Amino acid sequence: MNRLKAALARHQLQVGLWQTLANPYTAEICASTGFDWLLFDGEHSPNTIQTMLSQLQAVSGYPVDAMARPPVGDPRLIKQYLDIGFRSLLIPMVGSAAEARLLVSATRFPTEGIRGVASLTRAAGFGTRADYFAEAHDDICLVLQIESKPGLEAIADIASVEGVDALFIGPGDLAGALGHLGNPSHPKVQSAISNAIETVRKTGKAAGIFATSIEAAKRYADAGASLISVGTDIGLLVSGARSLVDALKGSSPS
Repeated sequence: MNRLKAALARHQLQVGLWQTLANPYTAEICASTGFDWLLFDGEHSPNTIQTMLSQLQAVSGYPVDAMARPPVGDPRLIKQYLDIGFRSLLIPMVGSAAEARLLVSATRFPTEGIRGVASLTRAAGFGTRADYFAEAHDDICLVLQIESKPGLEAIADIASVEGVDALFIGPGDLAGALGHLGNPSHPKVQSAISNAIETVRKTGKAAGIFATSIEAAKRYADAGASLISVGTDIGLLVSGARSLVDALKGSSPS
């Protein structure tokens, strides 16, 4: 059973961390810390199918759900991500209900979709899971990312597409689309985010977002978001390193 999918259906808060280092060792470290889910990023990180696979294997022994983001919503990439064992996907830059329906189709075998059929994949237990094809569709959690003006305008229609489990707001790209590049805290952007979360929740689907601070994460949770990322592995490394340098330099005699 896909625990993340089940939790989102109940609108239960799920806290996650972005994985951008493309390294199984750091992925395993993050998997051991208590997050509900980890996002393995193929859009803005140097990830390949091979590095995605090694990270997925590294975290498989921990009680954390692994979600992957391909660089684009290409059915060919989606097929590969699902075949290596990802059961939850975050697809970037979705702008219409028609696109959402195509993405749902890309995660379904015929006759419900267009996903290619293979029985000796890692997802199918290399041929040992007799029930794989019967259960595969119910086990997939599909999250679509809203981060453009067309996406905002069509958000209710996108959320209403059967097979879409949640919509995820991308504040960075959305800020740029609304004319405030680099400033997701701008009132216009925050208003759009609040309206988007409210609209998604009214459809009955789960809403998610990338939070740029703990305070923002709490605010989004209070607004009804249940799939919340609170940072990145690179961000933790940078902030930790800077804290050590600042502490030493601050204590050194002038």
